[in-house]
Amino acid sequence: MKRFITLFVFIILNSSPRFIYIQQVETGQFAILNSQSLRPIRDNVGFCWNANEMNSFMNYLSKNSGSQNFSSKNLIGAISVHDDYLYAGKVYYPLYKLIRTKEVVIFGVTHGTVKKEMGNLSNVLILDNFDKWQGPYGDVGISPLREFIKSKLPKEDYIVSNKAHTIEHSIEALIPFLQYYNRDIKITPIMVTQMPFERMDSVSTKLSQIITKYIHKNKLELGKDIFFLISNDADHYGEDFSNSPYGMDAKAHKLATDNDRRILHTFLDGTIGPASIESLTKEIWASDNKDKIIPLWCGRYPIVFGLLTISNIAEQMKAGSLHAKLFKYSDTFTEKVLPVKNTSMGITAVFSYKHWCGWFTDGIYLK
Repeated sequence: MKRFITLFVFIILNSSPRFIYIQQVETGQFAILNSQSLRPIRDNVGFCWNANEMNSFMNYLSKNSGSQNFSSKNLIGAISVHDDYLYAGKVYYPLYKLIRTKEVVIFGVTHGTVKKEMGNLSNVLILDNFDKWQGPYGDVGISPLREFIKSKLPKEDYIVSNKAHTIEHSIEALIPFLQYYNRDIKITPIMVTQMPFERMDSVSTKLSQIITKYIHKNKLELGKDIFFLISNDADHYGEDFSNSPYGMDAKAHKLATDNDRRILHTFLDGTIGPASIESLTKEIWASDNKDKIIPLWCGRYPIVFGLLTISNIAEQMKAGSLHAKLFKYSDTFTEKVLPVKNTSMGITAVFSYKHWCGWFTDGIYLK
């Protein structure tokens, strides 16, 4: 009779935690039976990773976020805030209660923290290789779409980097809200780097064709089975961001938030198409026009790339045109810190006229 000894080992491999089950047979040799990599949490202060706390937080938001409701009919995508929950919880809330799909494609930012450690990444998408991501209600599975994309998208259009996804926080921020409403949610995390519009249009066209094939192959329905989320925070204002064109007082705060709202109502609160998406770049991408004030939106590249991709998918599926609806806009100085009790959550930066951030949630509908 063979004797088996099973060990559970936790190791760090390529900057990723990996759980390995090892079985020893009577010969004394060990064999690896199973291995899974789990993406570690990046921000355990601003976001909520405890199920009971998340339940309590959502209960607070349901009672304190106002009565305005939005339709989930024909909702296939959205732009989401990714800032601290104690600042932006009321801006997250009206969106996520509408999402009930089996899987979500998330277009995330490539923040400066990633570039600082990995160099100036550009002109590519960044995929990961993790088996699961952590969530407050258990580990979150990866959609088969991710590997389908890797098998179809030209190699020059993407890289695979667990390190980049470990450093970046703009995708993980959305997971607790998604998982609260669907414990079995699966995600396809995609970080978007800086690239010219022509390059972005080309890569998004190829990606949309791949996703459309996946949708047809698996008989999925937009908005019912698969959803698209774009992660973004609006203007990052103040001396900490080297961004204070209006000054740093109450008047400057009003001018900057008014500019955010103007952009939103002009480009993200009505019909969306290729022309309007390209025009949006002139409002949120840096330009040679030194006289034009450009707000510092951290998701300026994911927004454009994500909208192009969603628009292409809708066109390829003959599903209709896109229409955007602004759910809520606010900022750290206006909201201040939510008075949530008995929580381990905190804030990652103190707000003032010298340091504040705007954010919004915006629904993308088929029309």
